[in-house]
Amino acid sequence: MLKFEELKIFLDEKADQYNHPDFIENDPIQIPHRFTLKQDIEIAGFLAATISWGNRKAIIKSAEKMLDIMGNAPYDFVLNHSEKDLKSIENKSIHRTFNGEDFVYFMKQFSRIYHENQSLESLFRLHESETSFLHSVERFRSSFLGAEKHRSHKHVSSPYKNSSTKRIIMFLRWMVRKDKRGVDFGIWENTGQQYLSIPLDVHTGNISRKLGLISRTQNDWKTVEELDAVIRKFNENDPAKYDFALFGLGVTKELL
Repeated sequence: MLKFEELKIFLDEKADQYNHPDFIENDPIQIPHRFTLKQDIEIAGFLAATISWGNRKAIIKSAEKMLDIMGNAPYDFVLNHSEKDLKSIENKSIHRTFNGEDFVYFMKQFSRIYHENQSLESLFRLHESETSFLHSVERFRSSFLGAEKHRSHKHVSSPYKNSSTKRIIMFLRWMVRKDKRGVDFGIWENTGQQYLSIPLDVHTGNISRKLGLISRTQNDWKTVEELDAVIRKFNENDPAKYDFALFGLGVTKELL
């Protein structure tokens, strides 16, 4: 097992290696990178993150399908679509269990939210004493989904139910994290990146266990918190940069 200092040096090197513009081309983050308007980036990013499970090529293809439906102008579509536009989408297949009905539901929620808010950032605002996005994600979930039960609710995970909420945590990294590498957007300037977590999935979970960063066997919210405690010691101002290291090591199978 590597000592703390050795582990930090190793992970810093790996984060440096993978946090590079080349990363964009094979990752779902390429979808929001097609836009410059903040709201386009948020909507395209949230949709791409929502369907981010399974093969990355398939995710990108499905996300492109959604962009096509929106005429490659997500914000304009969200604000100005007609009922007829939505009706024609309902029976489309989009990505695995995320279907046309879910897409329509998301469009309606986005429309309501963007008529009341300039940016999704205001729905994720941290309260003063908070040091993670646990409560913020849950508050967002409540305002995004509304009270009425719908099949789409399963696509927006809840940390209160001990889900790792990997896809929302990844979306938050994209929006909040700021450096000069050009992968993450850093467009939410009122949100502190020191509170970001690592999006925990099979890859990052397995690599984290292999390196002795976590001991829990499930990939759930408690494990996200266990990993937080360690990575924040490596870099208290930018803990989420280690997502590049862990994900990169997982994909390349370098440690197997």
